[in-house]
Amino acid sequence: MVGKERMLTALQRREPDRVPVWEMAFNEESIIKLGAFFTDDLPPMKLVQKMTVEEKIKLLNTLFTVVRELELDGITSITLLGTEPLDEEHVKDGWGRILRISEEGEATAVGGPLSGPSDLRSIEPYHPQQTDFLMLLAAKGALGDDYAQVLVQPGPFRESWSLLGSMEKLLYYYVKAPGFVKDLARLVTDYILEVVDMAVDLGADIIALDGDLAFSQTTLMSPAQYEEYVFPFHCEITEHVHRRGKLIVKHSDGNMWPIMEGIVEAGFDGFHPVQPQCMDIGEVKARYGDRLCILGNIDCMHLLPFGSEEEVEEKVKETIRVAAPGGGYILSSSNSIHPGCRPENYLAMVKAARKYGNYPISVED
Repeated sequence: MVGKERMLTALQRREPDRVPVWEMAFNEESIIKLGAFFTDDLPPMKLVQKMTVEEKIKLLNTLFTVVRELELDGITSITLLGTEPLDEEHVKDGWGRILRISEEGEATAVGGPLSGPSDLRSIEPYHPQQTDFLMLLAAKGALGDDYAQVLVQPGPFRESWSLLGSMEKLLYYYVKAPGFVKDLARLVTDYILEVVDMAVDLGADIIALDGDLAFSQTTLMSPAQYEEYVFPFHCEITEHVHRRGKLIVKHSDGNMWPIMEGIVEAGFDGFHPVQPQCMDIGEVKARYGDRLCILGNIDCMHLLPFGSEEEVEEKVKETIRVAAPGGGYILSSSNSIHPGCRPENYLAMVKAARKYGNYPISVED
């Protein structure tokens, strides 16, 4: 099998020839540090927003080299909404959102084009452009059809709160203006469906719907609020992806137990990343493994940054033992490979997946 076949087989809850290995995201620093194991042709160590066009191309080529050399089974792309810099820390995107760029390069909305319900009629919807998918096009061109092309798109909850500039505002309107919340979800869901169509037309195999719905203790909303304000739009998105002949994964950190049944019923093919501080992957597999592919669980909060390579191998071995039998498991970190992760530990993770992840799974307790 090639990587794309492994990823799609696992997402259909069947057994490939070996456990697929994939990552939701690599940071600039992690790409460069991993790339140093395979090439000397590296970009400078800085955020992509501060790179020249030539340096950005070199960064992408370094990522493609890492994917090829480690024989990863898929690669993740993000959309690029024509951001323009405002100052050293902030950019503005196509929707008019003000995004703060953290030291790790992550963009978080701190201001939006909406201040409340009265602004909704005047907002100009953003429609995706082919230039927003340059990363997907580059990955498809560089890696061909052997690797699963995963397009990450924020879901309706995250898109909604980012247009308001804060999650707290959206949750406030859950109580004070439920009609506005639904109208806003309608607006962003229409946009998401456009993104899905364009991504599929340009070669995406899998959609990863981003946006946390929980923190370490519990979900950000009650199950009843999820069912009323998010679930119907999740169903619409998954149905649309399936009509286009593709598969879709829901990403959320945190303790998702209160709404896991809803995630399954909404029609997602996979759930990422089963954060080990909050959820036991064996229990997730036992409850939902017949209806949902499970992705992730290798701790990037403590293990990958601070553990030994031997500890990483043992964790991968144990995770494969409980999550991989019968298929329906894709190995990845518990979120992403961020700057704090030791590159040696990530390499140990991939190596262990190759050692223990061949089907039929035979890993002793």
